[in-house]
Amino acid sequence: MYKNILISIDRRILTITINRETKLNALNKDTLNELHLAMADALQNSEVGGIIITGSGTKAFVAGADITELRDLDEIGGLNLATEGQEKVFNFIAGATKPVIAAINGFALGGGLELALACHIRIASENAKLGFPEVSLGLIPGYGGTQRLPQLVGKGKAFELILTGDMIEADMAYKLGILNHVVPADFLINTAVVLLQKILSRSPQAVSAAIRAINSGYSSDGFNTEIEEFSNCFKTSDFKEGTAAFIEKRIANFR
Repeated sequence: MYKNILISIDRRILTITINRETKLNALNKDTLNELHLAMADALQNSEVGGIIITGSGTKAFVAGADITELRDLDEIGGLNLATEGQEKVFNFIAGATKPVIAAINGFALGGGLELALACHIRIASENAKLGFPEVSLGLIPGYGGTQRLPQLVGKGKAFELILTGDMIEADMAYKLGILNHVVPADFLINTAVVLLQKILSRSPQAVSAAIRAINSGYSSDGFNTEIEEFSNCFKTSDFKEGTAAFIEKRIANFR
């Protein structure tokens, strides 16, 4: 079904691997379309509780967009590319109501860093390098990078990273708050799996509500949404099971 990505499901975790190793997993139109389809299927599949996105090989998570597809675009083409990419992939991932973890196994540059930023949690191998080199191409990040990076590192540091186009090491990205964890490469996927399994042991309805509430904090109505999502939890079966399990001093059995 897919030519540019690999998918596998194990214990309710769907792993999406961008499989263009010879191109450093660069994002071309076909890959972005396949990412959208895989994410849409995952969100509809009751057997999938969470998603890990990673890249093939050991050099790159995603080293950016496929420049060969960008060089001949005009203003309208660039507008359409960014609009479609945001709607179908980057905002789609950020707004997913199932947890999405980026397992960054190497270079995450340009669109690759934007893909990682769209995920809810980011774990990187020690050899990872991150950055927005777009200004060196006469471009700026077009898939949400100018918005999501300041949310994590603050306005001043975001200006520096985007305006210089500099790459940073994984340790620095961790210190700045871009990454949740930095681990040896051999432990990358397992670390993501263990973290996701912990999340999946919690109430799925509450996890989805929390994702919606946190995301809404970056809109003007965040606090009202949090109140609404909090109150909605009280009518769910997971709330009833979770509170019953707490009172009965047992492990909750969420379905």
